[in-house]
Amino acid sequence: MNELNGYDVEDLSIGMTATFAKTITEADIVLFAGASGDNNAMHINQEFAQTTPFKSCIAHGMLTASVISAAIANKLPGPGTIYLSQTLQFKAPVRAGDTVRATVSVKELVRDKRLVWLTTVCSVKETTVITGEALVKVGTRA
Repeated sequence: MNELNGYDVEDLSIGMTATFAKTITEADIVLFAGASGDNNAMHINQEFAQTTPFKSCIAHGMLTASVISAAIANKLPGPGTIYLSQTLQFKAPVRAGDTVRATVSVKELVRDKRLVWLTTVCSVKETTVITGEALVKVGTRA
């Protein structure tokens, strides 16, 4: 592990898994709208959202996906990881009060380049809300 308690490439193996969970609040949604500039009525206008197939406001997809970033930064590979890319497929909505669980799993290692491919999945209870893959770069003890 590195001095920040993140994994170095030598510490990783295919199949390693970690999970990070966060409950999304109305405040998170409003603050994300302000920070990102994404003020889509779907996220912040309950009256409008009731007219949509979702019947209520939903969290921004990128807010939900940020729980993946937290799993990578805090758990696996952890502190010191450099996030290079992420694919996302949005499967179901997330609402205020939902607890999003992001699970990241080591899929592939390119040790000589310190690259790690991760499978990424977000779920709320038994429902998968996001799937994807991330590419990250980690440190080395060498």
